[in-house]
Amino acid sequence: MLPRLMAVLLLSGSLLAGLGDTTAAKAAAQTNACVPPGGWADASARPLNAADLLRRAAASPAVLLGERHDNADHHRWQLHSLAALHALNPDLAVGMEMFPRSVQPVLDRWSAGQLTEAELLRETNWPKVWGYDARFYLPILHFARMNRLPVVALNVDRGLVSRTAREGWAAVPAGEREGVGDPAPPPASYTERLRQVMAAHGPTERRSGSFERFVEAQSVWDRAMAERIAETHRQTNRTVVAILGQGHVEGRDGVPHQLADLGVRNSVVLLPWDEDRPCAELDGRIADAVYGLGESEAPAESPRPRLGVMLEPGPDGVRVRSVTEGSVAAAAGLTAGDLVVAAAGSPVREASDLTAVVQRQAPGTWLPLTVKREQGTAELVAKFPAAPVVE
Repeated sequence: MLPRLMAVLLLSGSLLAGLGDTTAAKAAAQTNACVPPGGWADASARPLNAADLLRRAAASPAVLLGERHDNADHHRWQLHSLAALHALNPDLAVGMEMFPRSVQPVLDRWSAGQLTEAELLRETNWPKVWGYDARFYLPILHFARMNRLPVVALNVDRGLVSRTAREGWAAVPAGEREGVGDPAPPPASYTERLRQVMAAHGPTERRSGSFERFVEAQSVWDRAMAERIAETHRQTNRTVVAILGQGHVEGRDGVPHQLADLGVRNSVVLLPWDEDRPCAELDGRIADAVYGLGESEAPAESPRPRLGVMLEPGPDGVRVRSVTEGSVAAAAGLTAGDLVVAAAGSPVREASDLTAVVQRQAPGTWLPLTVKREQGTAELVAKFPAAPVVE
């Protein structure tokens, strides 16, 4: 922040005293932002009229509100956008990536006012099926219940996506697909973006077809959510406002692409735009519109501990698919192919078990891991860095 602040002051040609210099710097930064905070713009950073945009969105069959799951400002923006859309069209349904189809009866009871927060989180098994801070999502859920809006579970069980990545969609019997149909082939732009995502998590496995199955699994995931959105709109004639990760909607390559294949071609993609996000990413197609967010006064939550691995199901544990270079996992000696069977003495049977243990780690602590390899069982220690000193 300091280098950027100094640059603004130097460019302005003046150094103001006291509180005034901070105010001037913020004003200058907002003036130069590609999407000024508090304003809407199209995918090429051209300003949009908010009233016209929201009227168009409220009349569409589906509005897809992207998010970064751990960003509180994104969730506040989603809530405000939902409220604005509801003011224009009270016949909405709220679709949420956070819930698998299997918990739909629980969400129906929530919308009807029959459950407490604690009961909702317990009966949907929130810590296991999603795990991000429920406080980010509860205001949206309360808004839906207050206005008696249906809350629709968009997701499928994680095991279906993982199995597809491991075995391929064709290997999953029809009766075990949770009703999901065959996804439309993804566009080349989506495949390339997924290639970059996979590369960011470490070296791609050399096993033949690994990346292709990864793309197929993402497409199945997108298809599942698109089917629920399309089905809800057609059965209820409501506009479905979907709360989901921005990676599923950016460039209209994921869920919007699958919606179009299902006949819903005029969905509206809206994204929050962080102040520090590169303007070059406004490429003319990333979304129908973006909303400028100012600088957050404080982090939404402390950065989560990260082990730095991609995982997949394995026999009696979870297998390490790849290890990020320079990560805690790499320093601990974890390698692709390792089967993690225990963490801190507790059995690891699926990825969520290991994730839960890692996210409980305080800065500067050590986490014992038991892994199985061809040579036998190994005991490793993952050492998490101490919290940085804030000056």
